[in-house]
Amino acid sequence: MTAHVRPLIRALRPALTEEAFDRFSSEAHAQGLVFTAAYDGHGHCAAVATHRVLATSRGRVLFVDDLVTHPGHRSTGMATALMTHLAERARASGCHRVELDSGTANVTAHRFYHARRMTIAALHFTLSVPGD
Repeated sequence: MTAHVRPLIRALRPALTEEAFDRFSSEAHAQGLVFTAAYDGHGHCAAVATHRVLATSRGRVLFVDDLVTHPGHRSTGMATALMTHLAERARASGCHRVELDSGTANVTAHRFYHARRMTIAALHFTLSVPGD
């Protein structure tokens, strides 16, 4: 996890320190988060997805929290293989959809999702809650 998955997730989320990743991964795994990695033919971690099955008022969904491909493996089919695996996992888990959020400025990712017949079905709104 720390040698393969952590560097890719941290590339996607640069503000996440190694220690914060370790805390996050432990807590999120206890909440049902699954880490799925795709490896190239040389044993290098090429792409990672974090996901969980959720029961919602719209039915069961496989929600992808994070999806990241190592820059050296983009456009090699790794993320497509990972998305295919996630769809199969969703089907096997009785889910009706795979859902994910993508940052509004991540146009390259949007092209990837549209090419896989994903649609924009909702807008995701956030409200920051000030802490101490």
